[in-house]
Amino acid sequence: MIIRKGTHGDLQEMQQLFADTVITVCKKDYNNAQLEAWKSGAENKERWEKVIQDQFVLVALSHHRIVGFCTLERGNYIDFLFVHKEYQHQGIAQNLYKQIEEEALRQKQPRLTAEVSKTAKSFFEKAGFHVVTEQTVIVKGVGLINYSMEKKLI
Repeated sequence: MIIRKGTHGDLQEMQQLFADTVITVCKKDYNNAQLEAWKSGAENKERWEKVIQDQFVLVALSHHRIVGFCTLERGNYIDFLFVHKEYQHQGIAQNLYKQIEEEALRQKQPRLTAEVSKTAKSFFEKAGFHVVTEQTVIVKGVGLINYSMEKKLI
């Protein structure tokens, strides 16, 4: 596995990985309406362009295929952390997260924050995050429960 900075050329593959992962990996925690609403975020081209342009983006590759990605906004907010549905539980998220945390520390950030799905909550807890609040976000008129989480770094 290779981890490198994401580029504009990675966007389409990242969007597809996001949509596929939401629909398959998160189905045990959310109903079909919630999954479809959440997945629709992959279609927001302007949002994804902004991610690549403004955030620190890492992609994990295996056999020239993106198998995961993680993004850091403003040096302290993990916006995305997704692993391909066929590459779950292989340490990819952990490797991506480790490098994101190192980047935050390089930037002398005192803490990391994230808004985390039910599916990802245990991963973030194992990485040292704690829940600040449970919240319901509305996406396309559908409510989804997630968790505002944080981790102190320094």
